[in-house]
Amino acid sequence: MTAIVPNEAREIGWRERWIGWRNRIIATPAFQRWAAESIFTKFVARRRARALFDICAGFVYSQVLLACVRLRLFDMLARGPLPLDVLAERFDMSRDSAERLLKAAVALQLLRSLPGDRYALGDLGASMLGNPSIADFVEHHTILYQDLSDPLALLRGQKETQLSKFWPYAEDKPGSAKPRPQDIAPDLQAYADYSALMASSQALIADDILAAYPLGKHKRLLDVGGGEGAFIEAAARANPNLQFELFDLPPVAAQARARFSRLSLYKRVNVTGGSFLQDPLPTGADVISFVRIIHDHDDESVEVMLRAAYNALPPGGTLLLAEPMAEAPGAEPVGDAYFGFYLLAMGRGRARSASDLARLMESAGFTAVRSCPTRRPLLTSLIIGHRV
Repeated sequence: MTAIVPNEAREIGWRERWIGWRNRIIATPAFQRWAAESIFTKFVARRRARALFDICAGFVYSQVLLACVRLRLFDMLARGPLPLDVLAERFDMSRDSAERLLKAAVALQLLRSLPGDRYALGDLGASMLGNPSIADFVEHHTILYQDLSDPLALLRGQKETQLSKFWPYAEDKPGSAKPRPQDIAPDLQAYADYSALMASSQALIADDILAAYPLGKHKRLLDVGGGEGAFIEAAARANPNLQFELFDLPPVAAQARARFSRLSLYKRVNVTGGSFLQDPLPTGADVISFVRIIHDHDDESVEVMLRAAYNALPPGGTLLLAEPMAEAPGAEPVGDAYFGFYLLAMGRGRARSASDLARLMESAGFTAVRSCPTRRPLLTSLIIGHRV
């Protein structure tokens, strides 16, 4: 008797056999030589060889960028080109070492070389100058690189990571004991450092979210895990009639209150301290935002957070979920490669695809869940849902 094989199984089997055959062919030196010489394939072969080399050399490239950031090279060139000898003196380096760094930066399109041993900003260097938060993350990555020095130990959970110490929210979990004020006090600087880093990168992300989903039809926004309030600040500028609520852990909430006071926004923003994993969220808002919060947590915590948001919203209320997502078209390495390992070093969380997040939102009760295209999926994607 012949077994009936489902169409899906036959398709998977055929596809896997094709991939296996193709990979065996590509791996042979003879095929690689032919592909590199053939007029039909040499451009593809060269592009793939470059891509593979860039993966191997990525750490070196990042260290060139770190050297430029620490020397404040992009600031030096902001007013115009400078000669090699002047730059070498400012770097406190020999001429040869300075030239080595500058040529590397040119190769990475951070700088542009000009006649007479002069150097100017390149396209990427000018972009760095226009986005100072990138430099903050370049410095921050030195912690991540320590944790990645032995990737197998990291994957096997055999090492204590430095990045997890930088993230003071790690012990806040569903059902865990609430930290007492006397326990939090010694960690105030950790909260301040983390919040400042997140706030520094928020401007571009906030603009992209607000362009993708204007808030003009809403009356009150609750920003959960809003840090020092950078997203609310941007939303307040764009929506002068909107009222706000920020909810975050008490030490962070205190920093947000001080920020809103300096910005004269204190009359439009109410700040509440608490844990979004253990406390009910404030009610009264018709739109709730989670900006770069969900991917820091495991599924159990995400379910708690989404249910809390659903319960806090009135019928017809809206949930905005904004963060870098796995499988985002044109930004695929960001989710699974970069954030996959970054969040592992952080201690928990993972990047999820838009379909994964939609399922979690629907499980919490949200309906009409959909993705909103953003300008730069590399920085953030956006999903919205509604409470019926």
